Amino acid sequence: MEKGVQRWMVDISKWDPTPHDFSLAVSLLPQHEHSSITRFVKWEDRKRALVSRLLQYGLVHEVLGIPYDEIIIKRTIEGKPYLECDKIGMELPNFNFNVSHHGDYVAIASEPLCLVGLDIVSYMLPHRETVPEFIQNFSSYFSSQEWHKITNAGTYDEILIEFYRYWCLKEAYVKAMGSGLSYGLDKVEFHHTGWTDISVKIDGEAMIEWRFWLFELEKRHWVSVARGPPRSAAESYKRTLTQTEFNKEDYNKGLYLPNEPFVSRTVEQVISVLLSK
Repeated sequence: MEKGVQRWMVDISKWDPTPHDFSLAVSLLPQHEHSSITRFVKWEDRKRALVSRLLQYGLVHEVLGIPYDEIIIKRTIEGKPYLECDKIGMELPNFNFNVSHHGDYVAIASEPLCLVGLDIVSYMLPHRETVPEFIQNFSSYFSSQEWHKITNAGTYDEILIEFYRYWCLKEAYVKAMGSGLSYGLDKVEFHHTGWTDISVKIDGEAMIEWRFWLFELEKRHWVSVARGPPRSAAESYKRTLTQTEFNKEDYNKGLYLPNEPFVSRTVEQVISVLLSK
C-alpha cells in the first residue's frame, strides 16, 4: 500500500509562463476543467487552479497507471475531488487524494486506505487589522484551551503562527471528511508535544483512529496532513469510496503507514508525468 501514500508540492512563484504556455497547459486538461481555471480574474489564482488540477491528474496517472485520457475526476456537492474508477485494485482499496493551495504553494496528498485531508496556510501579517483583531474573528472555532495557547503564545507574530498552526490542522480534518462544514470546530481540540505527536479530541473524547502531521515550509507557510477512518466521511464522499468499514488490524495497516515527506516538483515535471506512457 505504500505507493498510495504520495505528497507532492509545487512552488508557483517559480513558474512564470507566457500566455501561450499557460494556454497549452490548460489544453492538457479535459474540457470540463477549463472553466474552473478561466473563471478566476487574478493571474495568481488562475495559476493555483491550473496547477491544482495538473497535480491531481498527474498523481493519479503515476500511481495507478491509468492512461491520462481515461482518468475521470469528479467533485462531491461539497467540492471534494474524487476519482471515478473501477481499476484501483485491492492493494489500494480506498485510493483518495486531497489538494490545497495558499500563498506560493499548491500541494496534493494521497492515501490508499484512510481518508486524507490536506491544508496549506500562508501566515502573512494582516494589513487592515492588528493581529488580535484579526484572530478574534475566528475565536468561535477554537476550544478554550486552544484559544488560551494562541493568545498567550508571545509576540504578535508568535500569536499569528500559533493561530495558523491550529487552523491548518482543523482545515485538514474537515477536508479529510469532505464535509465542507466548519461549525462545531470548537469541539475539535488538538493536542501536541512541540507540534509533533499530534492528536485530537472531540467533545473530550480521544479520536485514536486519526493521525495528523504539521510541517513548516519556506516563506512563512505551514502544511498539515490528516489521516482518518473512511466511515467518518461525509455521506456524499462516502459513496465514492470502495470500502468504509475495516477490522482493526486491516485499518491499522493503513493508519500506521509511514507519512512520506513532500516532494517538490516543477510544473514542467508534473506535465511530463501527464504525458508519459
